[in-house]
Amino acid sequence: MSDPAAPQGYPVPQHVHQAQSQVAAALEKSEGKPVDLLKAPWQDVEKAVIKLLGGPFQVNQPEHQTLALGLAGAFALRLMQEHQAFWFPNRDSPEGATLGFPDAIIMLSPFGAVMDSLGQGKLARLDDLASDIRRSLGQARLNVNPAQALGTQAQKLSPVDYQRLFDPGFLQFVVLDPNKTKTALDTKPDALSRDVRNALGRTQPPLPPEARQQFDGQIVQSLARLDATKPLLEQADRAPRLAELMAHLCGTIGGTGSAPEDFWHEVVLPLLFIGNPASFPPLDEEELEAFRQGVDVLPLFVDMVPYAHKAPDEGLLGAFEMSDVGLVHPGFAKVGALRLIRINSARIKPLLEQFDPAKTADTLKRFTEYLAKSAGKPATTSAQGDEMLKAALTLLADLKRSVTQVQGDLCLRRLTEAEAASEQALAVVRKALQGSLIITA
Repeated sequence: MSDPAAPQGYPVPQHVHQAQSQVAAALEKSEGKPVDLLKAPWQDVEKAVIKLLGGPFQVNQPEHQTLALGLAGAFALRLMQEHQAFWFPNRDSPEGATLGFPDAIIMLSPFGAVMDSLGQGKLARLDDLASDIRRSLGQARLNVNPAQALGTQAQKLSPVDYQRLFDPGFLQFVVLDPNKTKTALDTKPDALSRDVRNALGRTQPPLPPEARQQFDGQIVQSLARLDATKPLLEQADRAPRLAELMAHLCGTIGGTGSAPEDFWHEVVLPLLFIGNPASFPPLDEEELEAFRQGVDVLPLFVDMVPYAHKAPDEGLLGAFEMSDVGLVHPGFAKVGALRLIRINSARIKPLLEQFDPAKTADTLKRFTEYLAKSAGKPATTSAQGDEMLKAALTLLADLKRSVTQVQGDLCLRRLTEAEAASEQALAVVRKALQGSLIITA
């Protein structure tokens, strides 16, 4: 098996596919014959892998990581063939994607599973994991409701469903009160649980029963599963998302709405660095043709007009150096993939102080007229383009207010699409929680 082929309909991350091909080729060269990574028992694969490693598995050695990634691709393909599993984008995963299953919400990092198995010197543990998955999926298929039992087709989960639920592809800036945040993180889970439950009962407007039940399960019951004798921060490595959520609930005193990461990176923040130029650069025929074909003006503007203010060559969102990024609390240093980080706003504060939504809108209007004159064609507007500009200006206005008027630590928060959709309801809970004497004894 020198060049593994992915099953149709199951897109495999390119770097995983390439690593699998490299490993298959290396094993064939080492063994003098192909090693079928999709069918050979893991015990047999492990014997060949040991020869290839030339010693114990070293988790920090790049060549060993590539080998693990290739085996992860093979493990994933086995699960795809047996259970119709699929990859979906997930920024929290080391390989940038995670495996999901259509019949039940089960997430698996094949790379993590292989790394653990190789680290323990027993690749056959993958068989145990596959058996656990098989058992869980079988149980899920048995738990059918009456309608499904009568023959109604059960709804299958798709990569889009998983991405919406688990991929933190949305961003928002928030301002945390450092004292409130520290108090919450230094509090024990049972006290936090009581405060949140009390807040759920006094929200204004009252939460719908289903939303209240959702937050009770997401927050209150999750807190109850932690060690009641230790502060939340001491358990952040065990429940990082919960610790970050409590920091947000108890500490956030301002911020922006949420939007997809690409929108912040490619549209919103570039508007800030471009500013309001008095003139625009010459246009080539390709750019003019794009305008004639109806491409919205805003994407053309951020793509064609140079920055008036210097931005980092590399870094976060094209706006922050990595030195601008820090921890919300030193206790988060033990957490791997953080979704809540502190941002030094000094770099963008002068630009935000100059930002004026009306002036930026006028600059876009002048640019539109410039395009129309150069292309010899009147500008066409679209509802989508208008909404895009409105959203970008609103986000920048919110960010300006957060940085220039609210006293606290500017932070960047990653959310899933599902979390972004529930943020309005979460804000109601946050208001109720912060509007009372929180952190009960």
